[in-house]
Amino acid sequence: MSEETPRLYLATPLVDAPETFLPHLRAALEAADVASLLLRLRTSDPAEAESAIRAVAAIAQPSDVAVVVEGEADLVIRSGADGLHVTRGEEQLGGALARLSPDYIVGAGALSDRDDAMRAGEAGADYVLFGEAGADDPAPSAEDVLERTRWWAEIFNTPCVALARRLDEIGPLAEAGADFVMVGEAIWNDPRGPADAMRDAASRLAARTP
Repeated sequence: MSEETPRLYLATPLVDAPETFLPHLRAALEAADVASLLLRLRTSDPAEAESAIRAVAAIAQPSDVAVVVEGEADLVIRSGADGLHVTRGEEQLGGALARLSPDYIVGAGALSDRDDAMRAGEAGADYVLFGEAGADDPAPSAEDVLERTRWWAEIFNTPCVALARRLDEIGPLAEAGADFVMVGEAIWNDPRGPADAMRDAASRLAARTP
């Protein structure tokens, strides 16, 4: 287990209306230390996506929050984002690394099993994410994410991001050796609001307890 405290990686829901979402995002980012933000947009229109990414980046990047997007490599470059989160397997990962590395972050998600994670690490991904559902696979259980995080942290140097679907999963994942703990639904669906939920998440992360 790393002696350094892991950091939070905040994932947005699938955003339909960025202008409506921005105040909630600002509240969440101002409430706690966040290393990176994974931005997921519903639109497939390149101009709309670029505009939304720039609006989000204007909030996140001044606080040293890296903006990572789902989409295509060219969109990252055009929009001023910091990186790309890959969910469509080895071919997309290889193309993204060729286009973006080393100037941009390229992370690998939607990993079906250990072999997928190892291949992503060997290819040069900047991080691997455990806990995300694959295209043809259901989301793994909390126990599976915890076990895979512990296994990865003991063997590999590529940073590991572990997805916490509930706030009480944050501490165990940090204790297992995750370099970053991703939170998303647990923040946006919290009845207290995103700011209070983020403060709670940060407290659990620092304490490394559920």
